[in-house]
Amino acid sequence: MLRLTLVRHAKSSWDDPESSDFERPLNARGQRDAPVMALRVSALRRLPDHMVSSPALRAISTARVFADRLGVADDDIVLERRIYDATRQSLIDVVRALPADSRHAILFGHNPGFSELSNWLATCPFDDMPTCAVASFELQAADWREVGAGCGRLARYLFPKDGES
Repeated sequence: MLRLTLVRHAKSSWDDPESSDFERPLNARGQRDAPVMALRVSALRRLPDHMVSSPALRAISTARVFADRLGVADDDIVLERRIYDATRQSLIDVVRALPADSRHAILFGHNPGFSELSNWLATCPFDDMPTCAVASFELQAADWREVGAGCGRLARYLFPKDGES
């Protein structure tokens, strides 16, 4: 069984109107939420063997916080341009291209693609993942190339305001 965890980037700043969408950093709330959520994920004791992030600043910043908390080197985070501004189909293509030897991959990225992918994989209690939400799926697939609609079961859904952080 494969495990796929999707982490929507933490809350980003809109303070600099000259920054492009790609360059937006985390705001104070994002900087506070990311370590808390990373700690909650680390407590699940389901460490990833592969981490992939959108290269947008807010996503890679979130990924680095999680990597630090999970004991993964920053250099081990794979940057994948297709995750930025991705459609559901682009994200499906990214998932299906994950390394065959990976059993648990964490992707860091954006909405609406992450919410759409989540609801394609499994029945979810959300339509729209909030910032820094974590959705972890157990997939009924022996290989990433076999991942299809409805093949998942939502194993965990965590978000900053769910009362546990």
